[in-house]
Formats: sequence, C-alpha cells, structure tokens
Amino acid sequence: MTNVSVVVGGASGIGAAIAAAQKAAGRTVLIWDIAPPYDLVCDIRDPDQVETAMSDTVERVGVPDQVTISAGVGHGGPLLDIEPDEWDRVMAINARGPWLTMRAAARAMIDAQLPGSIVATSSISSRLADRTMGAYCSSKAALDMLVKVAAREWAPHGIRVNAVAPGVTNTAMLGGAPLETGWLKGVAGRTALGRVGEPTDIAEAALALHQLDWVTGHILDCDGGLSLHSPIVPA
Repeated sequence: MTNVSVVVGGASGIGAAIAAAQKAAGRTVLIWDIAPPYDLVCDIRDPDQVETAMSDTVERVGVPDQVTISAGVGHGGPLLDIEPDEWDRVMAINARGPWLTMRAAARAMIDAQLPGSIVATSSISSRLADRTMGAYCSSKAALDMLVKVAAREWAPHGIRVNAVAPGVTNTAMLGGAPLETGWLKGVAGRTALGRVGEPTDIAEAALALHQLDWVTGHILDCDGGLSLHSPIVPA
C-alpha cells in the first residue's frame, strides 16, 4: 500500500470533508477539481484530462491506493422539458466522468500490481423516483451499476469498488436554502435521525468503505434514515 489518496471533486462539500479526514489520518492526499483549491486541474468529462491527472499523480506521489470520486452535479426539471444537452451534461459528470476516473485509477493500480479501494459518491436518489429529478436519478442509478460491474471485473486484481449514497446533505448543491425553515425543515422531519446530513457524515462513511477489506460492490446508504420514510404514512 502506498498511503496515497486521490479525492476527485475534493475542493468543496463532501469531497473537501473526505480530503480533510484523510489528511488528518496521515495520508498523502491529492485533490482533483476544476475549481480551487486543488492540486491538479481535472474536468472528469474529458478523458485526456483524466489520464493526464493520473499520470501527474503517479509522478508526484506514487500510485494511489485509495481513490474517492465525489465530483457531481445536481439537476432539476420535468422529463418532458429537459433538453437533450442538459441530459447529456448530467450523465457526463455523474456517470461517464466517474467511469473514466475509475478506469484510470484501476489501470494504474493494475500496472503497479497494487491492491486498492475506489469509492464513488452516489445518492439515495439512484433508487427513489423523485419527480422533476429524472436526469439526476438516472445518472446516479447508472453510477450504482457501474460500481457493481467494476467490482466484479477488478476483484481479481485486489481492487475493491464501492459507493456511498448520501441523502440530502448540507452542501452548496442546496443553493443556500435555510435548514430551519421551508423544504429542508420538512426533510429533517422525515429523516429518522432528525436532521439534514453534513459533509463530515458522508466522509465518515466513505472512509469506512475504504477500510472494509471484505466489502466490494456495495452501495452504502448514508442518509440518517431518510429513505426509510414511507410515502403512505403521512407523518
């Protein structure tokens, strides 16, 4: 093991919390992102940028044995109204980009004969039918299956692939909506543990998956019990 971590989308939100936690644990951490602060600029939609970022990572600090992919984009809009370009953008960032990144990481690990762990950030929306979120839900569902197939294919090389699936989490993706009023107050009320998630909550789950040597192909819900709520029960 090399004690090297890559956090894709690690400049803010959940990714920043993961990077901070790994640094606190004494790991060497490189952040890939398109906005500062980053160590390497990488738009995961671009295969050339992904390959270059991995090559630069290996040259600077060695082959990473833990790669976390938290880059993603939210989206809202009825299926009848979404433009094809919008759909393609969401899929490119939330599904194609993680595939390109996971592939680059796996290739580097295999070439170095190094076992490793890859954790992607999915969402409970990958299996919940949220109205007006069809593109987002579909992209995260695609990511979940990508994780499972990658886990099957790369297991012989000692590479584990998992995902953490957050519920509603207090990041910039919420657009600054207040937690104490409006729709987020309702979300907290429907969450078994009584609040909206924080980036550190998701970081703890992601780091745990990196450490679980007998777990692969797993999508770990990290939502405080939000997905336990039944739409049939009014309270």
